[in-house]
Amino acid sequence: MKYSRDEMIEKLRLDPSFAEKLWAAFGFTQSPDGAASFTEDDLDALSVFVGADGEMDPAAQLAAARVIGQSTARLAEWQAGQIRILADNPRVGLTTEELTAAVAHVQRLVWRRHLDNYLSHYEDEAAASPEAEGVEVIIGFADIVGYTSLSRRLGLHELEALLNTFESGAHEVINRHGGQIIKALGDAVMFTAPRPESAARIAVELHDLSVDDNDLPQLRVGLAAGPALTRLGDIFGEPVNIAARLASSAHEGKTLIDDHLAAALADDPAWYLRQVGSLSVRGYRRLRATSLARDRRSAEHDDKQQ
Repeated sequence: MKYSRDEMIEKLRLDPSFAEKLWAAFGFTQSPDGAASFTEDDLDALSVFVGADGEMDPAAQLAAARVIGQSTARLAEWQAGQIRILADNPRVGLTTEELTAAVAHVQRLVWRRHLDNYLSHYEDEAAASPEAEGVEVIIGFADIVGYTSLSRRLGLHELEALLNTFESGAHEVINRHGGQIIKALGDAVMFTAPRPESAARIAVELHDLSVDDNDLPQLRVGLAAGPALTRLGDIFGEPVNIAARLASSAHEGKTLIDDHLAAALADDPAWYLRQVGSLSVRGYRRLRATSLARDRRSAEHDDKQQ
């Protein structure tokens, strides 16, 4: 360890007021005694991040630092609890330091695989459409029907088990078809799908989770497609808003899709589509929606069950 926080600020040639904001965004706390807690490698890495040549936008730096700090803090909190439990278990036979090293290695392994995948993806995307300002995405929302009332009846451990079942099942289904979970919102997940048929398969298989596990309430799903902004691991734009509105308007066990996906899936015999008319939802007075199901028979059966 060679540098204190103040020494790092000086070495990085940062404005002190900006440095305080950056440090707060990362979640770096000030050592009471000003102890040197940063290494030469830390200095080199942070020099790249803050853009010593002045080419990086300070607002983007702070936004990225907040995402990194908040996401890492949540992960570290959970990991610390698990490490402590394992370290206290005599059957495990590993120290806190050994467990921490193993967790750090696994974390870096998983992160690097994802990073390489996205770097390849962005290179292909840029080659295909180098001047595009946004990206075409298929967005989905899936949420648990009646979650608010359910959360009032269940104990905390039962609620945790329910959410774990939902999130792990959704993660497996979405990944199986090349999709990605953008974020989990407790009783809901927001995800992307690579193609219209993949989005449709994800939707129907998400509903199967409730059939396969009677303890998991039925879900409702909304899907929409269109250009969107990707920023710091999140996605923004009209398809996000439309997918969320469709999910909240769907009946239990049902999927609603927008016109873009309905047109893309119209000639595919694997799916039964039925227009449900226009919806009046927040931000959209006449939002056109189409119901999606595996086939007509399953759709009619579900309608009778409503």
